[in-house]
Amino acid sequence: MGKGAPTAVKYFVVDAFANSPTKGNPAVVCFLEEERDREWLQAIAQEFNLLTCYLTTLDGTKTTMDHPTFGLRWFAPATEVKICGHGTIACAHVLFSKGIVKGNKVEFLTQSGAFVAEKISRLKQLRDFDNENTGLDMDIKRDNFLVQLHFPLWHPTKLNPSELELVPKSVQGSSMVNVMKMARENDLIVELSSSKVVAEFQPSMEEIEGWPGRSMAITGIAPPESGFDFFTRLFSPNYGIAEDQVCASIHCVLAPYWSKKLGKSNLRAYMASPRGGVLEFQVEEDKHKVLIAGKAVTVMEGSLFA
Repeated sequence: MGKGAPTAVKYFVVDAFANSPTKGNPAVVCFLEEERDREWLQAIAQEFNLLTCYLTTLDGTKTTMDHPTFGLRWFAPATEVKICGHGTIACAHVLFSKGIVKGNKVEFLTQSGAFVAEKISRLKQLRDFDNENTGLDMDIKRDNFLVQLHFPLWHPTKLNPSELELVPKSVQGSSMVNVMKMARENDLIVELSSSKVVAEFQPSMEEIEGWPGRSMAITGIAPPESGFDFFTRLFSPNYGIAEDQVCASIHCVLAPYWSKKLGKSNLRAYMASPRGGVLEFQVEEDKHKVLIAGKAVTVMEGSLFA
């Protein structure tokens, strides 16, 4: 390649929290061999028009180690993101499925701290969340595993009177059970009366844009026959995402909220977006941690020249 030619950047498009392509939440995973400025990182996210993750190998890191560490930044099309679960799932999936990381654990250093992701077998996931012994092969196969994130646990906080005035009218009324927020990202969270109401909700993006935070989440209890504990949807028009297909980070609050409300530490949730997605949780109050697990599928890979 001649002098001045752009360096090829290897990228993958991964559907996180999905069992098959075109489901779950897509994210781009880019491997950077050199640091790039923020303007370039944002421009590439706009080019893909998807949540874009940038992985860098840190000095002294050996990718053949059992517990390597990578630098990680997340960019939505409109702005940089402080924490992103589906993007982290996508990164770990690529590292594990492509054999870049040989062990079952990887750590990501981000601007919000260090996050661990583990490759777990289907049996381990079922045993941990459902307490069942299915008799499945204990081996973790390259294309048959889940990624489990170790994310922080946050409790919801109440809204002050001035914030209550900004709650969209479309979620107010007889179906609204509770209203709160995730203080860290100033996400508005509204509990509705049922998962059916959540699934059928028609958002007003203009109203949601009036909330001075990252997003608005709605959540509701699911019927026992559904196989889920609760449903969630998330709208982030201020970040350039009308509806987030599957969001893990909002569940750093929602998982402990529903854990307390339902009296159980192992939970299963469905993101009732057009693409849909399944998330499994283990709430560890004593460790101030939420374990978030899900599948992922690589749907595209290539090289970026920019």
